Amino acid sequence: MTEKNPDKGHVALFGWSLNAIDAVDRFDRRYLVVAPPWAEEYCAQNDIPFMAWDFDRLNERSYELAQRLEERGVDVAIPIFEETVEWAGAVNAVLLKNPRLLGQSMLFRDKSLMKRRAQLGGIRVGVFEEAHDRGDVIRFLKRVNETLLKLDGDPNDPIHFKAFDKSGTAGHRVIRTPEDVDNIPDEEFPALLESHLDGWEFAVEAWIKDRKIQFLNISEYVTLGYSVFVPATPELEAHRERITKEIEKLIEAFDIEFGFIHPEYFLTSDNTLYFGEVAYRPPGFNALELIERAYGFNGYQGLVVAFDPKTTKEELDAFFPEAVTDAKGHAGCFGVYPRRRVVSRLEVPEETANHPYFEFHELSDPREQKVAKRSAFGTHWGLAYFFGDDPHKLRDLLKHQEELDFYV
Repeated sequence: MTEKNPDKGHVALFGWSLNAIDAVDRFDRRYLVVAPPWAEEYCAQNDIPFMAWDFDRLNERSYELAQRLEERGVDVAIPIFEETVEWAGAVNAVLLKNPRLLGQSMLFRDKSLMKRRAQLGGIRVGVFEEAHDRGDVIRFLKRVNETLLKLDGDPNDPIHFKAFDKSGTAGHRVIRTPEDVDNIPDEEFPALLESHLDGWEFAVEAWIKDRKIQFLNISEYVTLGYSVFVPATPELEAHRERITKEIEKLIEAFDIEFGFIHPEYFLTSDNTLYFGEVAYRPPGFNALELIERAYGFNGYQGLVVAFDPKTTKEELDAFFPEAVTDAKGHAGCFGVYPRRRVVSRLEVPEETANHPYFEFHELSDPREQKVAKRSAFGTHWGLAYFFGDDPHKLRDLLKHQEELDFYV
């Protein structure tokens, strides 16, 4: 454990992430892990400061949690996962004596409220609506395609069905026909409906302090749900100034004083930027790990710097590098899904394993031979990591992995 600075803030990590814990343990701040009771034994064995808390329960006990953290000298709570964002907002409202932080966290958790707030802030969004049952979905699909002047027999333009409060591709379905609607389970309602936006989809990771962007990374998606790399290609980085202005609009619209945001955008063929959604926690697909591989700074330690009320401007300036120019190369990862219905073993393709850009993977042999049918976007079986100096070569390599079998 690195020696801790008593003049710096004492932070609480909300959620369980070994990468986050390891990073903060090596940093100069005091910290406390707030996670479900099953993590207690591991923390005791590894001298990790720990407080048990069940985040699945309703927010009614958030004030009790805030009081307990205050008694232990904690200054601020940092959400590590989507499910802890609202908890952190409620707790920080007490710790930082700023009641608006609770309402703000609810905007980050409810995709429908989020879209409305963005729209009120003058941010361009697609057409959206709430759905309470399958009839709402069919009506929205029909209205969108009537608006697009589709004729009988024309294929429908797809719409997107998203859970209000889940992260990433979880609970995300693409709907093209009424038959697709029949496959939606009752428990997935209510949900958000969105029109489809054709274009270049990408994400942003922004560390914010004192309402200012301290570091902004652009993550380029190769295929949503499959692959991403950082920094982006020069063609996408050419829009950095515009993208930065959009993030500044988000800071104003959502009244963000500090922290970390992970918004997603579409750049359409007519060069228009559309806001997709924004999260107030680290992204999936180990994006912070990719940023560290490319730039050398630890994104979880960056969260601590951005959240800690005792961070100084000098520390911020020293911590974050210059975007793009300070990158040592381009880092990407590919989420592996079995392409066969029955598999028996893991077998990394030879052309992948022998490629100079391939670094390592986090895949394991299958526990079951029959591959479950994917629901919505599904969940990948693990990640394969790549690093190289040519972003176009890396992009094409990540795309090519979709054609290969990792499980046979």
